[in-house]
Amino acid sequence: MSLDLHTAGWVHSLFEWAGMAGGAWLWRRGMPRQAGPMAPGNFAVLVGLLLGAGIGNKLVFLIERPDVLNALLQGQPLWPGQSIVGGLLGGLIGVEIAKKLTHQTRSTGDAMVLPLVLGISVGRVGCFIAGLHDDTFGLPTTLPWGVDFGDGLTRHPTQLYEIAVLGLLGAALHHLRPKLAATPGLAFKLFLSSYLGWRFLVEFLKPVPVAYPLGLSGIQWTCLIALLAYLPFVWRDARPTLVHP
Repeated sequence: MSLDLHTAGWVHSLFEWAGMAGGAWLWRRGMPRQAGPMAPGNFAVLVGLLLGAGIGNKLVFLIERPDVLNALLQGQPLWPGQSIVGGLLGGLIGVEIAKKLTHQTRSTGDAMVLPLVLGISVGRVGCFIAGLHDDTFGLPTTLPWGVDFGDGLTRHPTQLYEIAVLGLLGAALHHLRPKLAATPGLAFKLFLSSYLGWRFLVEFLKPVPVAYPLGLSGIQWTCLIALLAYLPFVWRDARPTLVHP
């Protein structure tokens, strides 16, 4: 399968926007009628989410691709790509800052879990169709489900792997929802930490555009550092619920 660069860009953008629209619809559908986006405090959280996700999206991409950053600094007319990991981490930081500024203590992340699963999964369909024009394809493989994206090599369809993992993760968290509801914010913490762990592992099946220490990619180092910082909070909230039900 192979698309020209222009068509691949349009197809990728179409699925990206469809994923965001579907996730937003699912998020809004799951909110109590009286707690809409413009309810007190919700607007500030939404602004923090969008700003943080937008900044993190580009920042982590540039960590992954310092060659693109160097080209930008030299004045080349390039537009940075995107990073789901950066969007998630940036959105988390943006929401926490917004909540701090508006003196909110309630958890807001649990309602985002299934919308994120849907949105990322739909977006990954676009990544898969874009093929070699997107940086999400895998290394060559001899496995029977390898996909030729147009260069004559059968590669790991890592985009499809991610869709499958997200489906399993979303189903597990939905099944555990009654138990997780006792600790607000726990479902989101489990989702984010699981996704970061998955991305750290699956990157071993992808080409490394720029190698950092230990041969890891920028995404892998970002996931590793984020997990080291985040897991203590996950364990603090998860232990009473999952270990001592």
